[in-house]
Amino acid sequence: MFPLNLPNALTMLRILAVPVVVVALLGETPNGDVVAAAVFAAAALTDGLDGYIARSRGSITTFGKLMDPLADKLLIIGALVSLVSLGRLEAWVAMVIIAREVAVTILRTIAAERGLVIAASWLGKAKTVLQIAAVIALIAADPAPAWVDVLVYLALAVTVISGADYFFGLRRRIEEQQRERAAAAQREAGADFPVG
Repeated sequence: MFPLNLPNALTMLRILAVPVVVVALLGETPNGDVVAAAVFAAAALTDGLDGYIARSRGSITTFGKLMDPLADKLLIIGALVSLVSLGRLEAWVAMVIIAREVAVTILRTIAAERGLVIAASWLGKAKTVLQIAAVIALIAADPAPAWVDVLVYLALAVTVISGADYFFGLRRRIEEQQRERAAAAQREAGADFPVG
């Protein structure tokens, strides 16, 4: 059972918002686009809020560390797949974004196994903001005007760039870690065989 504090409750609400957004978009829901956009926007707002509350109250939990990024990805992926189903978004655009999110999740797991934490960069934060804005715009504006297309391709570009930045940042950190371990091993070997 996970500890039920406010940040974890917000994370759970974000996960529960995913089927609401999908059903509102794909079902015969009255004013479905309005409902989907409002629920998606509210859920996206809780993303930054739960992390801030957890840090400020010292209530960071293992559940939160695991489920918070998963909740974010489920929300974005659910909305993207629904928008592709409705013909409002090109499938290849959604696939590139989803592939990046999955790849970074795998890289985070590899980093965690090595004891490395790669902090979110400004590019990663910009990617999140642009993805959220693009999804809300695609839901709210049907058919999408030209500015929505520009926003979608901007979000796509920053998504790819931030993914590459994360990959190369992790590679640098792994190389640094290997050098530090090699240097520590040499120091230990020198201590074991003192000269004199």
